[in-house]
Amino acid sequence: MKTGLIFDIKKYAINDGPGIRLTVFFKGCNLSCQWCHNPESISLKVQKMYTASKCIGASKCLDNCPNEALKMTSEGIVTDYNVCNLCGICAEVCPTKAFKMLGNNMPISELMKQIDNEAIFFDQSGGGVTFSGGEPLLHSAYLLEALKECGKRMYHRVVDTSAFSNEKTILEVADNCEMFLIDLKLMDSEKHKLYTGVSNEKIHSNIKALAQTNCDLVFRIPLIKNVNDTNENIISTAEFISSLKLNSTEVNLLPYHKVAENKMMKLGIPEEFIQFEKPNSERIKLIISIFKNYGILAKVGG
Repeated sequence: MKTGLIFDIKKYAINDGPGIRLTVFFKGCNLSCQWCHNPESISLKVQKMYTASKCIGASKCLDNCPNEALKMTSEGIVTDYNVCNLCGICAEVCPTKAFKMLGNNMPISELMKQIDNEAIFFDQSGGGVTFSGGEPLLHSAYLLEALKECGKRMYHRVVDTSAFSNEKTILEVADNCEMFLIDLKLMDSEKHKLYTGVSNEKIHSNIKALAQTNCDLVFRIPLIKNVNDTNENIISTAEFISSLKLNSTEVNLLPYHKVAENKMMKLGIPEEFIQFEKPNSERIKLIISIFKNYGILAKVGG
């Protein structure tokens, strides 16, 4: 039985495709975007998150840790990851859920039970299931099985991806879903590699291939001041999207926010946080107008 490493399942999602949706977040990503707002999704390994504000000092975690990897300090519980084996006992016994394990190898049967429980909301709103991450294409065998099970139930299926994958995989996924939400970071390949860790030639090639399928494509652009909000990058992006000759084009602009800083604190890696800035409102209006000149509907959010 196939299992996929999932770190979260969000119910009643309204920004991950049409209608009310259930969004499944896979753990692991083959990009390492410096501004990633889900740093807990990058690693392909199980991780532990600690929220100090939830801790009441009950000490059950310390008493039950088999490796004595935890220590109480004035700032809360500190984990010694040199001896912690991520068994998850601390999360199980914590009465306030100050500890949370990130990454669950969930069988398809269990995932489908959770999805089926939300079917009434899909039917009433024209919604469905969205597979996100991390990068869902890293779990292609599991993803395809889940998509096929959803297809049998006539659930609308969306895959949220960077499109950094081999073409065979992404086209097989396209045969089993209705929509892709595709992240477009930067058009210049060298800058793309600098900020995300990979070049973008494969991404652009895959997008061109997807444009030939029956899937709807919606593009998402994280807007980072002085990184990808320049006229040069926005015009290049608009020209690329226009060249695909899609029946309809929609771009969701996602201005940068600092939510990752708090998450990295909880993961115990605050030193890895890199602060960027979001463009101001006037800049965003100009970006929307540039896309409009190319016949592309761009909006904030989505």
